[in-house]
Amino acid sequence: MSIKQHETTEKTVNGTQFYIRPFPAFTAANISGELAAVLAPALAGLAPLALSGGDTDLMNLDVSSFSGALSGLSGDKVEGLLKKLLTKHGNISIETKDGVEPLDNDKANEIFCGAAQDMFVLAVEVINVNFKGFFSKLGSLSGLQKADTAPTTKKTTPKSTDD
Repeated sequence: MSIKQHETTEKTVNGTQFYIRPFPAFTAANISGELAAVLAPALAGLAPLALSGGDTDLMNLDVSSFSGALSGLSGDKVEGLLKKLLTKHGNISIETKDGVEPLDNDKANEIFCGAAQDMFVLAVEVINVNFKGFFSKLGSLSGLQKADTAPTTKKTTPKSTDD
């Protein structure tokens, strides 16, 4: 049995090498609830784009519905989630001049100061390592299916028992 929790995924974000390990199972379950709570409003606000196949003009989006979808999103929630994803659980290490060290809040502040967007890029990588396919699987359980994953039916003719 391999120990998945010790498998490392290497990612480079803006010239910094990161080593990402998966969360323990119960930690991942805890974070998934917060992740869903933070992402759901954003995904709801972006649904018109997804449903249009990406051809929607951003200038014609209903700004009030988009901002309403994001109104429950607070900076504190985003910060808390980013800390859980990136520093709280010691699942990310970085290459430093002294070797490989765990990413902590101080190192994250130094690395991402003036480049907060890279922090979100790394968070997406952590989500991919830990929750790959999780949200799409939840969608299929709720009855939502993509067109290319809809079940197919095969017509069959009952066999006669008169043989």
